[in-house]
Amino acid sequence: MQKVIVEPVDGGWTVNVEDVDNPMMFASGRAAEDAARDLALKLAAGGTDVELELRLRGGERAARFVVLAPVEHEDRPLMLNTTREVALV
Repeated sequence: MQKVIVEPVDGGWTVNVEDVDNPMMFASGRAAEDAARDLALKLAAGGTDVELELRLRGGERAARFVVLAPVEHEDRPLMLNTTREVALV
């Protein structure tokens, strides 16, 4: 499974693909998240299952998605939100 991570850096946000030494830089978290989702969906459409992780400025995980390549009967990848929700008290 290929891992794609969105995380903050000084002056912006990056999208990193595990085992690829070429991060993409963005001025906003929203732009980085959109690019990472598009990339994860394209990788999955090509047959690679993907884990997409979004991190907050403090380094903790904000969200995690698993994007599965389409099975033979489907024409699109399946994106599952695996983020555990925390109840606010």
